[in-house]
Amino acid sequence: MLLERATTRAGGTTDVLIADGRVAALGASAATDPRAAGADRLDLAGYLLLPAPAEPHAHLDKALLARRAPNPRGDLPGAVTAIRTAYATMDEADLRSRATEALLTALAHGYTAVRSHADVGEGIGTRSVRVLTDLRERAAALIDLQVVALAAAPVAGAAGRHNRRFLAEAIELGADVVGGAPALDPNPRAALRTLAAAADEAGLPLDLHLDETTDPDMLTLRRFAGEVARRGLHGRATASHCVSLGQQDPATCREVSRALADAGVAVVTLPQTNLYLQGRDEPTRTPRGLTAVAALREAGVAVAGGGDNWRDPFNPLGRIDPFETASLLVAAAHLPVADAWDAVTAHARAALGLPPADLAPGSPADLLAIRAADLDEAVAAASEDRIVLRGGRVVARTRVTRDIVPALDPAPEEALA
Repeated sequence: MLLERATTRAGGTTDVLIADGRVAALGASAATDPRAAGADRLDLAGYLLLPAPAEPHAHLDKALLARRAPNPRGDLPGAVTAIRTAYATMDEADLRSRATEALLTALAHGYTAVRSHADVGEGIGTRSVRVLTDLRERAAALIDLQVVALAAAPVAGAAGRHNRRFLAEAIELGADVVGGAPALDPNPRAALRTLAAAADEAGLPLDLHLDETTDPDMLTLRRFAGEVARRGLHGRATASHCVSLGQQDPATCREVSRALADAGVAVVTLPQTNLYLQGRDEPTRTPRGLTAVAALREAGVAVAGGGDNWRDPFNPLGRIDPFETASLLVAAAHLPVADAWDAVTAHARAALGLPPADLAPGSPADLLAIRAADLDEAVAAASEDRIVLRGGRVVARTRVTRDIVPALDPAPEEALA
């Protein structure tokens, strides 16, 4: 396929030749390449062409449950209670319908890869994993879906034996990643060790919900970095949320950030859900529910941005849109627009263990074209007019028509004098 007249982040326009699912040539060499002669052509005049984003942290099993499972308290404990109450209504047909709708929305908005956590444990069993691993296979030609077995608490000691059994079953069913939330366990340290051991023994990556609180006295990240290093999980471990790191003194923050960088841990910040859930007990001087994004980046940690919960008890909002996440990182984490976009693209793919996707020869042709003049406009306006390519093939396209009736005539010249 030959993409013609696409606008790039650097400015100007270019042609892009795609062959065998990868970017083959750019600029003048794309049009003159012999492979372009018989290629399909797609005119992208007026579109900004970008690497496709990746969602590093979603919960497809909970998606679109907000009205059915309300959380009147609006905080994290209230959300946990609401979702556990809803388990009885979440049969496989329901899970499949909601997860598919959310995943297709993600695809239409530009995501070509999604990592989704799936609750595993008493009350829900492994049915979320069964549904999502099946969806992973059915959607493989459209989108790369990774399934995290999110082990329920307790998972450590004698009290956790049933949930450990469910976790083992989820791994057997084909979960791609081991997950969990040690803070919910009566013995968080033991839970951390148990989950790391499960990932190590199964040869799978590890992605944990950690320090999801503005309480500075909770700081598991230092211990997590040590456990990752001890088990040789460098480059295969992710810490999600990490909110309390943003409440530490600068010296502690720098020290923990360096430890994470040395251990090869990626961090996923989840602005919308954490801004919604955190700080509700402090009506003034309300702490910001974000991790220490600047300190982590300065230390060399890959910091990815994710959407987390999409319209469920943990977050009633969420457009399932990478531009929404990027805009929140600009507003709340004070990142420049370009860095915010990198957080939902390059750094997100790194957190998922995927190769980089870019406008460069040899790169996977996972691309997103959006109606915009430049990246600033794309993030700010987030036009729905988008074309999504996976492996060089158009897999989703949204067209937008705007009519203003009656049309507004230009002002008379004399009125402008």
